[in-house]
Amino acid sequence: MQFNSISSEQTIFQKFMNFDFILLFCIFLLGVIGSFAMYSTDGGELLFHSKSHISKFLVFFPMMIILSFFNIRFWHYTAYIFYVIVLILLIWASLYGVKASGSQRWVDLYFINLQPSELMKVAIIVCLARYYHRVQLDKVNSFQNLLTAIVILILPMMLVISQPDLGTSILIALSGLVVIWLTGLNIKYFLYSFFSLLISAPFAIAFLQDYQKLRILTFLNPDRDPLGAGYQIIQSKIAVGSGGFTGKGFLKGTQSYLEFLPEKHTDFIFTLFAEEHGFLGSLGLLIIYITLIYRVIRIGSISRSFFAKLYCYGFGSAIFFYITVNMSMVLGLLPIVGSPLPLLSYGGSSMLATMIGFAIVMSAKINHKQLIA
Repeated sequence: MQFNSISSEQTIFQKFMNFDFILLFCIFLLGVIGSFAMYSTDGGELLFHSKSHISKFLVFFPMMIILSFFNIRFWHYTAYIFYVIVLILLIWASLYGVKASGSQRWVDLYFINLQPSELMKVAIIVCLARYYHRVQLDKVNSFQNLLTAIVILILPMMLVISQPDLGTSILIALSGLVVIWLTGLNIKYFLYSFFSLLISAPFAIAFLQDYQKLRILTFLNPDRDPLGAGYQIIQSKIAVGSGGFTGKGFLKGTQSYLEFLPEKHTDFIFTLFAEEHGFLGSLGLLIIYITLIYRVIRIGSISRSFFAKLYCYGFGSAIFFYITVNMSMVLGLLPIVGSPLPLLSYGGSSMLATMIGFAIVMSAKINHKQLIA
């Protein structure tokens, strides 16, 4: 297959002018908001988390712009390679990875402790979009095609579960299932799967880790252990509620500054933001996220390539899932599953994966008139 990673059909300037600048601005704005939020988690000082987060954003944002210039055919051609590389990294993490807090999820690359499961959130979408690109509509429901897609989805899920990281494996599954759904798979398969999961749920609970069972019990009744397992979610609700309509002000969140709120720089970054900026600030943040998702979906709708359409729709849906799960988790509407808020939560792997994901979306926008054979 012949392809140019940077197409000669358009100059660099023409490509840049074809960027979705609204999407680019939303990404940049979220990065800036995340940097200020991280500065707040460090107590209004440039300490480890804020320095690391800002430096990674200053590297990954320009990297995203550079990768955007790569032709969409490049991402189509390398989709399987990307998936296999991340799969190998997952295996490496499971066997020889860095251990922390009872989990073995990271690969030490010297300049960054990479969490391959974050990259798999993007790789699974790219891989399935490539796979279904050439599958004819009347063959989508064939047993062979369905089995292949399930194998592509199950392999990384099992590796991530073994780390153990049930929350991320569920998000990977949701990302992949959205792509499969969009190809026109018969709804009966989803209904059969749903009822099967419902019936097997009581038996599946027996295979969960103790901390995972505790999270479910805490979700159902946080007050059963207010100073132990339920402490995080109780303090999170107090912080969000105390923010009121306009918030307490930047660097004035008492729950954060008095250290009542654990993990405020990662999974609970929205709690800190809501306490400082209140309902109005949270609404503004949601509007930015909604605009970002809309622009991603719109790029998919104008793309002539089925691969680009599937990818953009899948990635836009995945971002929606990440935001919904994170915000629902900190508000006590879902169990705590360890889902970072895109571009706000601390984590180099999460930001790297998100920026690569947006680079492919921007590539689809630049080359939206292009067909892929």
